[in-house]
Amino acid sequence: MAKAQGAQLFVSRLSSYITTKEFKALFSRFGVVTDAKLITDPKTQRPKGFGFITFQSEDDAQKALKTMDGRIVNGRLIFVEVAKSRSPGTDASS
Repeated sequence: MAKAQGAQLFVSRLSSYITTKEFKALFSRFGVVTDAKLITDPKTQRPKGFGFITFQSEDDAQKALKTMDGRIVNGRLIFVEVAKSRSPGTDASS
C-alpha cells in the first residue's frame, strides 16, 4: 500500500547536533511517527541540517506542519513543509 500523500514532511534548518531519536521525539507528540530520517554527511556522519518525518496519518502530519513550521528548536528557526516526491528517473545530483 502506498504512503498517503502529505503524510511525509520535509524539515529543514535543523541543528547538526540533533539525533534521530530527538528528531522523532520532537514530532511524536502530533501522532504516530512511522519513520524519521536525518540526512547525514557521508564524511562526518553528522546531520546536514534537514530530514524527513513520516506520520501514519495525514491529519497528524498537517497538525505537525502547522505547529512546527517557523518554530525555534535548539536555537534554530526550522521550516516544515510537505515532502515533494521525486519523479522516477530524476537524479538528486542534477
